[in-house]
Amino acid sequence: MKIYTLHKKQNLPISVEQAWSFLSNPKNLKVITPDYMGFNILSGADRPMYAGQIIQYIVTPVLGIKTKWVTEITHVIDKHYFVDEQRFGPYALWHHKHFIKEIEGGVEMEDIIDYKLPLGFLGQLVQPILVKPKLEEIFEYRKNKLIELFGTL
Repeated sequence: MKIYTLHKKQNLPISVEQAWSFLSNPKNLKVITPDYMGFNILSGADRPMYAGQIIQYIVTPVLGIKTKWVTEITHVIDKHYFVDEQRFGPYALWHHKHFIKEIEGGVEMEDIIDYKLPLGFLGQLVQPILVKPKLEEIFEYRKNKLIELFGTL
């Protein structure tokens, strides 16, 4: 069983309050996700984030195949971090930690994603040629979109 980790950091010239307000609002996921992924929230994003919140999406990550993705917000410490875990979707495991901390002139956002692919050995084969590049592309889009929205530090 192979578990992979994606680790990203980004600094933005905004306050912790601004960062938290934007990042903890599930509706903003659509803003920072590439359009071709067809990201659409089905339910669960109608209240401020809380532990136990279930959010259902439709995404089209590869080859035009629509996939239902259900996540649970498992941990929330206001203006510090939250964790979302996939309950149903394309991964065998998806555990995404979002951290926000104040730094000089703004905030540092940190994402740590631990994930496991389904299909055993076949999943391990497609990891370096399909999954990892796609995740890198999605997070690069997100980084650029956040710079467009908030500027650079």
